Amino acid sequence: MTDSLYDIPLQKIDGTPATLDEYQGRVLLVVNVASKCGLTPQYEGLEKLYQQKHAQGLSVLGFPANNFKEQEPGSDEQIQEFCSLTYGVQFPLFSKVSVRGDDQHPLYARLTAAQPVSTGEGPFRERLKGYGIDSGASDQVVWNFEKFLLDRTGQVVGRFAPDVAADDPRLLAAIDAELAK
Repeated sequence: MTDSLYDIPLQKIDGTPATLDEYQGRVLLVVNVASKCGLTPQYEGLEKLYQQKHAQGLSVLGFPANNFKEQEPGSDEQIQEFCSLTYGVQFPLFSKVSVRGDDQHPLYARLTAAQPVSTGEGPFRERLKGYGIDSGASDQVVWNFEKFLLDRTGQVVGRFAPDVAADDPRLLAAIDAELAK
């Protein structure tokens, strides 16, 4: 196991090898995203948040995942094109990963272990249950657009349920608190 989240091998959506190391000293919002989800319009809010707070030290990082009802079926190239053309996404996107299950990416294994409970938890899980969808164990990523907040040292300091939008006061307060440090 690596010592830091910064050391975990990743791949940018264009295929370039990467790690979170290039974001050291920045507040990070790590989000598992999907193109064919009812929550996909959150891309708009995430991009707005990125534009508003990037100069202050925030980076939004999108990790496409196809774990939930195959709502991210496309290739990396298709995902990148969709995000760019549909939502004007400029924040960094990475290659598709698995955010839970036997093939869970090491980044998400570490994120969920560090922050097993999310703010806003409950209502969204209950809605999924109403649709006959098992949202898994409480420490697992519930659905697309779950958000992990990392401080400037790479420590997980917050986790937000999928239906906590980018303009939610709870998320904004947590981001602003970290940016102020």
